[in-house]
Amino acid sequence: MLKYLFYYLIAPGFIFSLVLGALTSWIDRKLTARLQYRVGPPWYQSFADILKLLGKETIVPEGSARLVFLAAPLLGLAAATLTSTLLCLFNLYPAESFGGDLIVIVYLLTIPSLAIILGGAASRNPLASLGVSREMKLILAYELPFLIAVATIIAKSGSLLFMNVISSQANHGIFLFSLSGFLAFLVSLLVVQAKLGLVPFDIPEAEQELMAGPLLEYSGTPLAVFKMTKLILFFCLPILLITLFMGSGGIWWFILKYVIIITLLVLIKNTNPRLRIDQALRFFWGPVTSLAIIAFLLAVLGW
Repeated sequence: MLKYLFYYLIAPGFIFSLVLGALTSWIDRKLTARLQYRVGPPWYQSFADILKLLGKETIVPEGSARLVFLAAPLLGLAAATLTSTLLCLFNLYPAESFGGDLIVIVYLLTIPSLAIILGGAASRNPLASLGVSREMKLILAYELPFLIAVATIIAKSGSLLFMNVISSQANHGIFLFSLSGFLAFLVSLLVVQAKLGLVPFDIPEAEQELMAGPLLEYSGTPLAVFKMTKLILFFCLPILLITLFMGSGGIWWFILKYVIIITLLVLIKNTNPRLRIDQALRFFWGPVTSLAIIAFLLAVLGW
């Protein structure tokens, strides 16, 4: 019990994931700044932002559902931390894998978005409610192709266990190098972009339109918790892509794969304008879902 508590809170759990997520966010901001001919923030900027928010007053809007408003950030943080911890454990100690763990991870990854929906709705702010509406539609848009992409991995590995997904790639080559695996990777990469709320899928927050969307009424510690959740997701979602499509491998290969995925996310972010919510729905339900279905059929056929 104490061992798993250590895993969850220290390494590879909350503290480990938060630190690496903050550094990943710095890489994102630094690369973005360079692409825009700016200097960019120092490496400690994300840590400073979190510490500053933790020292600010927490203001609960009048007329809001207080309990839900304050509990929603904690729900999202717990799910993100558990997801990150499990993914790291499965890569470090594949024997820790358990039956259906792949499905568990998929479910856990929906909770941070649901936490944003609950918190924004509980604030009863009109602009926050509009952001919540967009967040709900965006989830409905990207979850379908993501589930089909995961089904492609299940078809290729023949298992719902991460341990078997990793071992299958170690024995037969990484899935990314197959046609079905490559197509499923493209689908999953776009879904990760949306789950992280990066351009062109930052529609729920849309600072120029809604200021902060569902998080508009948040301040102080609850806002810091939401920021920490996003940092942890920024760390664990690339790891999910590596585990599903690129295998585990040695530490240096793992770091190289991680940097490549972060670079792809940053390039997509800086070369596309924000979509409208109806455009995002058509995009995910149209070409992205079609691509995911093709990938699944190819995987069933052994491609």
